[in-house]
Amino acid sequence: MSASPPTPAVDPTRPLRQPADALAWTVFAVVALVAIAADQVTKKIARASFTPNDPFEVLPFFHFTNTRNTGIAFGQFQDSQILVIILSFIAITWMLVYFARSGGRSPLLPIAIGLLAGGASSNLFDRLRQGYVTDFLELTRFPVFNLADVAITVGVILLLITLLLGERQQRA
Repeated sequence: MSASPPTPAVDPTRPLRQPADALAWTVFAVVALVAIAADQVTKKIARASFTPNDPFEVLPFFHFTNTRNTGIAFGQFQDSQILVIILSFIAITWMLVYFARSGGRSPLLPIAIGLLAGGASSNLFDRLRQGYVTDFLELTRFPVFNLADVAITVGVILLLITLLLGERQQRA
């Protein structure tokens, strides 16, 4: 038996606009909902367990630190909630439109966009509900963050990998 060639990250024979099918939407929704649930549960635990702005050392380079963040991305736009909420809505809408049009191009896209949309939605939910985002994970020399931020970061990395692999395969 001969081995079949590996499935490409992006099929270069497909058009750029390959709509997401039912399976892709299901994977997207499950990933987004898991990201939201994990983030919301861990934030609730952090608010209930840790005194605000009083670090709890787990390891010398890692602490739990319950903080309130009114900005985005490393503290940018502090105290500009309306702008941050508008930008979040625009970003989430863009992700949904992009996924609807192109989500079928790669098996990684539902995961990448699901993580991005789930993380952004969870932080947006906090901003709308309480006027700030709870951050609680602190690495030395790095701003305090939460699981939504981790989901967004991993989603961006997966999206970049998917796009770069697709670009490379289209050139080949």
